[in-house]
Amino acid sequence: MKGKTLVISGATKGIGKAIAYEFAAAGVNIAFTYNSNEAQAQKIAEDLMQKYEIKAKFYPLNILEPETYKDLFKSIDEDFQRVDFFISNAMIYGRPVVGGYGKFMKLKPRGLNNIYTATVNAFVVGAQEAAKRMEKIGGGSIISMSSTGNISYIDNYAGHGTNKAAVEAMVRYAAMELGEKNIRVNAVSGGPIDTDALKAFVNYEEIKNATAKLSPLGRIGQPEDIAGACLFLCSDKASWITGQTLLVEGGTTFNTKC
Repeated sequence: MKGKTLVISGATKGIGKAIAYEFAAAGVNIAFTYNSNEAQAQKIAEDLMQKYEIKAKFYPLNILEPETYKDLFKSIDEDFQRVDFFISNAMIYGRPVVGGYGKFMKLKPRGLNNIYTATVNAFVVGAQEAAKRMEKIGGGSIISMSSTGNISYIDNYAGHGTNKAAVEAMVRYAAMELGEKNIRVNAVSGGPIDTDALKAFVNYEEIKNATAKLSPLGRIGQPEDIAGACLFLCSDKASWITGQTLLVEGGTTFNTKC
């Protein structure tokens, strides 16, 4: 994979950061986005280049304005010779999801629409732009982040869970239509992963403890668990895997014991 290029949205912390480091360690150049913390993005880029002797560049992106992906990829074209992998990872939490995160009877269109924009629309536009570049080099791999919250009940997660189900369906459609271009499209669905986004949940400690109890491995997932799965799906080892959702959830969805 050395010398290839990954474009990933949202890589200044959590899962996105772990993915950037996982791919860089394999010799992949990294083009990643950040939302507001430019200083942290610069620090990560410099660290990646120093540790792994690869090229790393960072770009601002508001995931609630997915149409800006077009200009973003034009900037990436100026800095990188190719795009081999695209991972739609960035997500929103906090104020933008008010009305989208909560009990069913508390859900509001604005919050739900924001989650859809950041989850599904952002994946579509980003993947479209990436696919145009991949076609020129003979193929590539696209991944959307998902969550087991669309197949297992998580308290207050209806807005996110339904949109994760939607993006998984979009992944399957993209895989069918991009396969002729030798572009594979998959989703990685994580169980609860110990990130800042999870810590923003009001019942974080409850989720963390419940996950460790449900998993036969006795722990909550870590960002590195997701990163390894993404590297596999983008590698030649996964060359006949497309249109799939890879569950990385520590065995928690099968365990129904209380």
